[in-house]
Amino acid sequence: MATEMHSERILALIRGVLDPAPGRGRIALALIFGATVHLVFAAGALAMIVAMYFGMSKSFGKVAWPYAALVNGLLILQFPIAHSLLLTGRGMQVLSRLVPGPHGGTLGTTTYAIIASLQLFVLFTFWTPSGIIWWQAEGWVLFLITSLYGLSWFLLIKASWDAGAEVQAGALGWMSLMKNTKLRFPDMPTTGLFRIIRQPIYVAFALTLWTVPVWTPDQLALAIAFTAYCLLAPKLKERRFEKRYGDRFRDYKKDVPYAVPALTRTASNGKT
Repeated sequence: MATEMHSERILALIRGVLDPAPGRGRIALALIFGATVHLVFAAGALAMIVAMYFGMSKSFGKVAWPYAALVNGLLILQFPIAHSLLLTGRGMQVLSRLVPGPHGGTLGTTTYAIIASLQLFVLFTFWTPSGIIWWQAEGWVLFLITSLYGLSWFLLIKASWDAGAEVQAGALGWMSLMKNTKLRFPDMPTTGLFRIIRQPIYVAFALTLWTVPVWTPDQLALAIAFTAYCLLAPKLKERRFEKRYGDRFRDYKKDVPYAVPALTRTASNGKT
């Protein structure tokens, strides 16, 4: 039922794009942001998938060592810091003001996705490799690890769909602007992978960091830093959810573990 509701919400947005409300300037703005966000999102995702598959050993950064260590460290830090700050109340206000005119608020989620995608693209494209390769999978081990890497990305896509693909991919803002309607955010996610753990997006992203077939000091530094982020950042997200959903989220929190699936699930009424 929840999957049908999610699909219906996506279809409603698509119908709004195909039959937009009148307003040439608004439509042009929405289409520009739509094309931009999906192009940048695809570029960022592709850069991340390819760079990590090779253990961060193949990028375009050319900073001389040891200065490259500092630049690489800043590239790692810029993503989680901005990613978290822009999700705060003040951060969302900043996002709404980045687009002049009356549509900045509606385009806030799209603007956020553009910024996040650009951050990832810069990180994985302009990383300066150390040139050191500790280990590289071969033969059937390469096939196995590559399969696990692909599975990790599939889980990330599935978790993003369960959470609301239109928000995760930045489509909600520009598609809502095409319809000239208020943003309609997905409900608190509790279905799909969210029935197993509360933070499947972060866990799946962490899995992509550790299932690569090439290991270098670069990949290890990235994996440690972003895994720490994946474990700590959702705490801030859950504070926002508790304020927004109250007892409903607290009951969900009691029933569903944070990041590691439980062998048995105890419902809030005490039954298993």
